[in-house]
Amino acid sequence: MSSPDRLSVLLDEHASLERELADPAVHADQSRARRLSRRYAQLAPLVETARALDEARGDLGTARELAGEDASFAAEATALESQIEELTGRLQEQLLPKDPDDDKDVILEIKAGEGGAESALFAGDLLRMYLRYAERRGWSTEILDAVDAELGGYKDVAVAIKSRTDEGIWARLKFEGGVHRVQRVPVTESQGRIHTSAAGVLVLPEAEEVDVTVDPNDLRIDVFRSSGPGGQSVNTTDSAVRITHLPSGIVVSSQNEKSQLQNRESALRVLRSRLLAAAREEAAAAASDQRRSQVRTMDRSERVRTYNFPENRIADHRVGYKAHNLDQVIDGDLDAVIDALTAAHTAELLAAGS
Repeated sequence: MSSPDRLSVLLDEHASLERELADPAVHADQSRARRLSRRYAQLAPLVETARALDEARGDLGTARELAGEDASFAAEATALESQIEELTGRLQEQLLPKDPDDDKDVILEIKAGEGGAESALFAGDLLRMYLRYAERRGWSTEILDAVDAELGGYKDVAVAIKSRTDEGIWARLKFEGGVHRVQRVPVTESQGRIHTSAAGVLVLPEAEEVDVTVDPNDLRIDVFRSSGPGGQSVNTTDSAVRITHLPSGIVVSSQNEKSQLQNRESALRVLRSRLLAAAREEAAAAASDQRRSQVRTMDRSERVRTYNFPENRIADHRVGYKAHNLDQVIDGDLDAVIDALTAAHTAELLAAGS
């Protein structure tokens, strides 16, 4: 579909959504109303740009007509030409095909990897970084499951991150998946030597029940007693839940809540999101090489970023981003890193389109 045709379709969709949201009956279904509101908000910047571009083109025509009578209009026409060029570039970016999951909330998992106790401590640092970033953005967070490590940090932790507005969280966090490497002197190191360890981050768009159908007959559900570091009992009842999805072999567990029912629901949320991600990757495998490369950035086997504490340096290896403000980044100031990844992704899409 050409850009003008796509613009026309999206403008029509925005107008249709506006009519639907004006209907009080729509708001009786809160889930539908929220979905429509998110899509409407997603299209709003494009509509604003298109209207501004139409207005600037009209003003340019008028300025050119009057330039022969008044020289000041010639200067105005030059300014309008520059404005139109900027608006045209912005509109081209906004017309790029959108990731269907961009407006979704996410489930983010962090797993300790190479480095033993230091890796678990680093997993805890990463969790704090994302929780602080969510706080800065006004998002809500919920720990779904956490397996503590003996010396601190986490062997494995999963957190749900939700937007309180129409802001899409997946659009901001989808490139965080991969191996995150840390270089620093561990607290367990007596001779002051710098060690390298790593933790894996997996980011999944949170699937709603309408996105993924899970047949209860495909599930094997086991319950067990929750335990903390060193096997110390946390609960005296079998409240922890492990769910195995038999067709795919995916196994998820939850032991963070006090009741078996709550842990079961938390585990199902993670399972649905993993199944949605698996379906997306399967579809992407049949698509273009360009799309497959996007999926690979989500793979934990790919080293994506290094956190060098002695040099206070953060480096993202995918886009060549480097900065010496690691102390701020680890405290949740992630926007500059994420903006660099998003800009590189947009440039790739524009290059592929041209």
